[in-house]
Amino acid sequence: MAKKEDMQEEEGVVVVMTDEDGNEYYYEEEMIIPVGDEKYALLIGIHNDEDGHDHCGCGCGCEDEEEDVIIAKIVKGADGEDEYVEPTDEEFEAVQKAYDALVEESEQE
Repeated sequence: MAKKEDMQEEEGVVVVMTDEDGNEYYYEEEMIIPVGDEKYALLIGIHNDEDGHDHCGCGCGCEDEEEDVIIAKIVKGADGEDEYVEPTDEEFEAVQKAYDALVEESEQE
């Protein structure tokens, strides 16, 4: 589970995901995909290496890393804040279809 951080910087909304070991991973909220009454976020990993490079094109090799993209369901937590949780397999498939439809629609414009 993750929560939206108040780190709305140049890159947009930043979501911090914490794994079971307490390691934090940062993602940029690329887009919101509505499916029925639910909302899902397309999250793109923000990767910084030890030198502070952020896929910078500087020749350090960071641009060769595979892009980290995840889908997360947005739910309201007990505190009323948005929380990001892993969707079920069925929800994931529905989000994929909705995303494909959005991409197809934008290509026709």
